[in-house]
Amino acid sequence: MQYNIIGSLMPAVEISFDSPGEEMFTQSGGMAWMTEGIEMSTNAKGGLMKGLGRMFAGESLFMATYRAKQAGSQIAFASTVPGRILPVDVARESGLICQKGAFLCAQTSVELNVTFTKKFSSGLFGGEGFILEKLTGNGMAFLEVDGDLIERDLAPGEVLKVDSGNVVAFENTVEYGVETVKGMGNILFGGEGLFLTVLKGPGRIYLQTQNIAEFAGRIARFIPTKN
Repeated sequence: MQYNIIGSLMPAVEISFDSPGEEMFTQSGGMAWMTEGIEMSTNAKGGLMKGLGRMFAGESLFMATYRAKQAGSQIAFASTVPGRILPVDVARESGLICQKGAFLCAQTSVELNVTFTKKFSSGLFGGEGFILEKLTGNGMAFLEVDGDLIERDLAPGEVLKVDSGNVVAFENTVEYGVETVKGMGNILFGGEGLFLTVLKGPGRIYLQTQNIAEFAGRIARFIPTKN
C-alpha cells in the first residue's frame, strides 16, 4: 500500500493498493472516490458490542471495508472539515489514544477500539465524554485534524493544559486528566468553560488549532431562527 495526501484546505488521503487482497476500512460514508477493481463490504467490525462502543466514541456503528481486487487500484478518503490529515504508523506509536471523531481510515491490521478515561471526573467533565478511541496493532491509520496540526513531545512529568476540543491524540504513556478553571470571574467571563484537559508526559501529543464545536457554536449565532 502507498498513500498520498492531496489538497490543502480540505485534504484527502489517496491510497494506492500494491497487490490484490489489501484492505482499508473507514466509518460508514467515509469514502470520497475510488477506481475500478475495489470491492466494498459493510459490517459492525469486531462485533455488535464494539460497534456500539464506537457509536459512543463518535464513530458509526458500521464500518466499511474496501478490498483491492487488482494491483494499482486507488481509493480516497476525504476530511470533513478544513484542516489536515495526520498519518500514523500505529506500531511505531505503540498505541494511540484519540479524541472521538478523529479517526478517518486505517489498514485492517489496525484495531480501533474504545477506551474509558481512567478517572470518572475526566470522562464526566473533560468535554470528550466517557469514551475515547484507541488505535493498536500494525499498519497505517489516518486521523482528521481540525485546523493546523501541532506536535509536542512532553518530557517525564511535563504538564500541558489544553482546551479539550484542541486535543487530537496522545501516546499511551501520557496521563490524561481534567482541571477546574480557578476563580469565579474566570469561570463566568473567561470564555474557556469550566474545565481544561491536563496532559502529563512522557509522550508525544497531537493538538489542533481549531475547536470545531466552538466554531460551530459561533456560526450558529448567525443562523436566523423562527419565533
